[in-house]
Amino acid sequence: MEDFRKASDEELFLEYHRTHDVALRNVLLERYLYIARIIAKKFSGRGIDYEDLLQTASLALVRAIERFDPTRGIKFNSFATPSLIGEIKNYFRDSSRIIRMPRTDGTNLKRLNDAAAEYAAQHGEAPTAAWLAQKLDLPQEKILELLEMKEAGRVLSLDAAQEGDPDMNMMGLVGDEDAAFTHVENRDFLRYCLSQLNDQEKEIIKMRFVQNKTQSEVAAALNVSQMQVSRLERKILGKLKSKMKEA
Repeated sequence: MEDFRKASDEELFLEYHRTHDVALRNVLLERYLYIARIIAKKFSGRGIDYEDLLQTASLALVRAIERFDPTRGIKFNSFATPSLIGEIKNYFRDSSRIIRMPRTDGTNLKRLNDAAAEYAAQHGEAPTAAWLAQKLDLPQEKILELLEMKEAGRVLSLDAAQEGDPDMNMMGLVGDEDAAFTHVENRDFLRYCLSQLNDQEKEIIKMRFVQNKTQSEVAAALNVSQMQVSRLERKILGKLKSKMKEA
């Protein structure tokens, strides 16, 4: 594709998916940079400079272009936007952690993150500590220390791509909650709560919430007034509520 600047986005993505030509990627980056600008502007005014947010969103956009598979029939906007928003949120999280670091370490960690992201976008893999040391003009021991700081505060996102399969994230590996377990837990807890009631209280609960009888019907069955049933019901529910707080 010689004159790729005149090609459609779909054609460019298909060609880039096949060749991984950096020039193609740069054209796609220019066409979709507006997404990074919109998202950066959306999160501006929250204590971090717009330019820093735009840089973070732009690097995330590069990574999204790298990962995008046009053969799946998904629009790039829909694919990229959640990734960019996630990166911005992670940047806010990391920035709040950096505030508690020595200022020099915080600055160097930001430089390291930017350099690592740039390297990953260009080469498709993480840089070595030796490369980072040369790039940032820091001792390799300091790079390792910064990497440890980064790992110490890392929170793994459920949207993070898994190694070896960029289309699989942690959310895809999390099992659904088994309703049977919840049913067992609720049943056992209910039995415990009911064991704290006397026979009359249990009978009222059964008629009111199992047999769905009205207070008047319960009163007639127990040969008491509706007011007494209402008062007893409030007392029982208060007792059950206190047991729930204790659990």
